[in-house]
Amino acid sequence: MGDFPVVEELRPPPPIDTALRACASWPSPVLFDSALARGDLGRYSFLSADPRLFVTRPRPGYGENPFGELQAALTGCTPDVASDLPPFQGGVAGLLGYELGGVWERIPRAVTDELEFPDFAAGLYDWVLAWDHQQQRAWIISQGWPETDPGRRWEAAHKRVHQVREVLQTSPGPRRRPGLVPSVELPANRHFLPFVPGLTSNFSREGYLSAVSRAIEYIRAGDIFQVNLSQRLAIPCPQDAVETCLALRRCNPAPFAGFLAHDDWAVASSSPERFLSVRDGLVETRPIKGTRQRRGVSEADLFTKDELRESSKDQAENVMIVDLLRNDLSRVCRPGTVRVPDLARVETYETVQHLVSVVQGRLSAGEDPWSLLAATFPGGSITGAPKVRAMEIIAGLEPTVRGPYCGGLFYLTPQGTMDCNILIRTLCLRHGWGVFPVGGGIVAQSDPASEYAETLHKAAGLLRVFAS
Repeated sequence: MGDFPVVEELRPPPPIDTALRACASWPSPVLFDSALARGDLGRYSFLSADPRLFVTRPRPGYGENPFGELQAALTGCTPDVASDLPPFQGGVAGLLGYELGGVWERIPRAVTDELEFPDFAAGLYDWVLAWDHQQQRAWIISQGWPETDPGRRWEAAHKRVHQVREVLQTSPGPRRRPGLVPSVELPANRHFLPFVPGLTSNFSREGYLSAVSRAIEYIRAGDIFQVNLSQRLAIPCPQDAVETCLALRRCNPAPFAGFLAHDDWAVASSSPERFLSVRDGLVETRPIKGTRQRRGVSEADLFTKDELRESSKDQAENVMIVDLLRNDLSRVCRPGTVRVPDLARVETYETVQHLVSVVQGRLSAGEDPWSLLAATFPGGSITGAPKVRAMEIIAGLEPTVRGPYCGGLFYLTPQGTMDCNILIRTLCLRHGWGVFPVGGGIVAQSDPASEYAETLHKAAGLLRVFAS
């Protein structure tokens, strides 16, 4: 017996696509994928599968604690950590659906929900395959949970390392599929779009413009300052879920990408946005507000960057969300610690450029990542300000539930380390369909036609998956 966790370095590091294909035949594979390196933002990736416990809460009610079972399971895990290795070394990982926000606020729920993704689905993972892209190294890290006796735990941890090594060295087995043909009918009033055969939206162009105009009326009436409004694109998706994820990874790499599959559904994300991270008590959120389409020519991209940086509308949109998030973090962070080290900085991605800010704070005594999620979820950048009223308006204007979209994929360790993205640029796969809502922030100065065009710019990276 030795120290915990048990660690074995893999030389050479396996490619992420190869490792995901190999592990996808195990139950509930989950991937946190820094497919686009941006310094420390893109430094680590993590893969796991076959959790010791998996909890699904389809529709937890207002006032319930959806986290309780996994909170208790995580508390029972010995919080061992190997120093100088990537931060996720086993713990809870899974999905927070957008409608989970109804647990903490009395928010109406859209009536239409054909695909019925769970509001919360997460597991306790006792091993992780971790990559450090800066060092170009990878390790299998195994905790031996739920065993607590040192001898039995040591045996369980080494058995896991052996299992993972073996599966990485064998040809991939059968992979989970979301469904080869659509097995659920979406509403009859779907509206076809010309970009890719079979692509539809739950809004017509005129219907989306009308919804934006209605949102502007709410703003001018003083109900809200801004609101995020989305349309849900859908397409038949016969591809294997893992191959769809890997195609998205190639077409639209992002620093907060991810994948989770469970039973007959999967979520594949190329998100550029971090919702929350916690490391040694330091909380960080990176809201995105303000978007421009890339032009494909470096000189034009520079012009677009300047235009975005100088746009009073986009700057105001970003600052409003920063203020909202400062208030949210202040509910669980020590007084005087909430600050904004970066405000409305331009970042460039595969198909768009964004204004990105950074807000940080220090957790108060007695608070933890679970209470942080309860205080802040869902994120302000994909709801609006004030947040609760914006969510009520979203429920009235958008004809279907959001499901995973605008929720998050997260991991959380026994030491209190957490990372969570916001599920934008995300494909939700079930019953033979791929759905990927796209939206944008509406403010008083918004032009409905421009807002509609922005949603399609954001869809460009995902459409490449189906256009190839």
